[in-house]
Amino acid sequence: MDIGVAGKHAIVCGGSRGISRAAAWRLAKEGARVTLVARTAQTLEEAAHVLARETGAIVDFHAADLTSQQGRAGLLAAVPSCDILVANAGVPQTFEPFGSLDRAAWERWFDAHFFSALDLIYGYVPGMMDRRFGRIVNVSANFIKFPQAGVGHSHAARLALAGAIASLVRDVAPHNVTINSVLPGLVNTEALQTALRGRAEARGVAYQVVEDEVKQRCAAARIADPQEVGDLIAMLAAAQMGYVTGQNIVNDGGAYQGLF
Repeated sequence: MDIGVAGKHAIVCGGSRGISRAAAWRLAKEGARVTLVARTAQTLEEAAHVLARETGAIVDFHAADLTSQQGRAGLLAAVPSCDILVANAGVPQTFEPFGSLDRAAWERWFDAHFFSALDLIYGYVPGMMDRRFGRIVNVSANFIKFPQAGVGHSHAARLALAGAIASLVRDVAPHNVTINSVLPGLVNTEALQTALRGRAEARGVAYQVVEDEVKQRCAAARIADPQEVGDLIAMLAAAQMGYVTGQNIVNDGGAYQGLF
């Protein structure tokens, strides 16, 4: 199926690894010109070369820390327009007891998971509206559907973004600009592997024990490959998806058991 993104320009944040890299690969394979964004120039350059070689697409990169206002402003200045935006600050999830976070910590997490996406959305949407084509996909997390202990800081910021997007889509949808969020669960990324190793070491058990336990949290009883989420992101960026907007789409193998 041709998803209609050939010749479109996609900015993929957090694109040097994991879910965003998988999304970048799919978009490039479908003919989009891709700009990868992440913190480390060397890692980005390596990823860009690999993706260009594997897909035959034009793949550029821009190094920026999107959790900072300066980093976001730098990206908007260096790459002032795009047709597709994959918003993902690429910040590993940490577990923090509720009382351990002071005001400064809360502000850092809102920069990471709220303003990192919102500032870019506001920066790129006007051009998308003028061209009458835009697809924005925010990478969130499934736990915004079912709050858990230890992730209140991340949950609050991500849920605030979901609320802002739900309002914003009313203004941009008539111009063929859509904004959706993908809510992955367990995905086989470096961040997840690091987290599981930490849990195993803290408990004094083998890594496989912890991995088997988390697999049982979802109906699929397995951990997703990043490409399974990356392909969903690319699908939401398709030209044919102009009537799907303001949605929070769970992709977690059935871990979330709610109906809505």
